Amino acid sequence: MVILGISNDAPAKNKAFQQKFSFPFDLLSDETNATAVAYGAADDPGAKSHKRISYVIDPAGKIQKVYGTVQAAEHPEQVLKELGG
Repeated sequence: MVILGISNDAPAKNKAFQQKFSFPFDLLSDETNATAVAYGAADDPGAKSHKRISYVIDPAGKIQKVYGTVQAAEHPEQVLKELGG
């Protein structure tokens, strides 16, 4: 299983955020908002903020589950529990 996060912040800012909170996963950068728009987390490429949405994507690239409303503090535990981790 691979867990990735993504935001529109620059790579250096994401790395510092990841280290500050000891995330055991990488944070990807979507500075153009292309991924955020494609996955419904931003309405347009100029969006300043994004919705917190999570997707479970299987090894074949198929979306298996969408978490349309995410509470950041509880969400990792929720997903890991549901995935049996």
